[in-house]
Amino acid sequence: MMMGARGGEMRTSRLWENPVAQSVLPVVDGATMLRVSEEAIASVAAWMAYEEFPAIGTAPLSPFDVGPERDRITGMTMLINTLNFAFTDFGSGERYEVDYQGVHYADSEAMVASLHRALNSGVPILDGGWAATVDRATLAAIFAGSIEIPMLDERAAVLNEVGAVLVERYGGSWGRWVASCAPALYAHGDGLLERLPAEFPRFRDTSTWNGHTVQIMKLAQLGLWSLHLRLARDGVALVRDPHTATGFADYILPVAFEVMKIFSYAPELSARIAAGTEISRDSSEEVELRAATIYAVTRLTDEMNALRPASAQLIAPQVDYRLWKAYHATHRRHHLTRTVMY
Repeated sequence: MMMGARGGEMRTSRLWENPVAQSVLPVVDGATMLRVSEEAIASVAAWMAYEEFPAIGTAPLSPFDVGPERDRITGMTMLINTLNFAFTDFGSGERYEVDYQGVHYADSEAMVASLHRALNSGVPILDGGWAATVDRATLAAIFAGSIEIPMLDERAAVLNEVGAVLVERYGGSWGRWVASCAPALYAHGDGLLERLPAEFPRFRDTSTWNGHTVQIMKLAQLGLWSLHLRLARDGVALVRDPHTATGFADYILPVAFEVMKIFSYAPELSARIAAGTEISRDSSEEVELRAATIYAVTRLTDEMNALRPASAQLIAPQVDYRLWKAYHATHRRHHLTRTVMY
């Protein structure tokens, strides 16, 4: 049996002031399939802390930007995160890849490139009415790439579900939904991160581990953080509490953490990942991987902040992106789980 992590005294910064980070602690402390090394976290922080991280709102525009109109930005960002899951074929292990405007993209960037291509071709992908009725064949054409994008049926289903809610309650507009929420992730039930999973079940990313409810909320957090980041370029603050966002538990960050010796796996888990054997959604292995990812991002951010000046403090999503960008196209095997949550 492996020990999870240790060091409760290290979990006191404001980055832990949210239900997601708090909910993963029992899992990490009681994990049996992996261990998180506090020593390795400190070692990585000792060099990564001195890297340059763009200030919020200063990063270059994405090649997939949709212009300055806020409703278009909101619609595209939330559409992307409705569909942001499963980019590796579960049988062959091949990644989904696309060539667009002379550039080769892989993984989620390939999906975003395909959506951008469709939007520029006149497909009304930002309309909730389109999402409510889109079918598999239409999506197959939009996402034509190196392989058929995985889980096409599930992609159509989540779009139909989300689109139906948007049409029924918000005139088919994500912008109207955002405007109806408090400008915060958490606001006594009216925050964006509270209402998103409550109103749109496809974002309700929770698991149960030994009777304990674990909040992960990967796509809900990623979508809202991405929107906050983009609107900040225009001087608009989507939320007043961005520090309450955690890392986004996916397939890629565990690869980074294993390479950096922050994660060590039980032999049976290592073997399953290396063989490309599917790890079931909500299994102990899967929940421990995701919980440990959120924990490790937060701890690494804390350790880096201890070495950075007050004017250059980081929050968890910034460190998450630094790791994801470096490893998302790696040839190293990551775990495979069939789910619409990541």
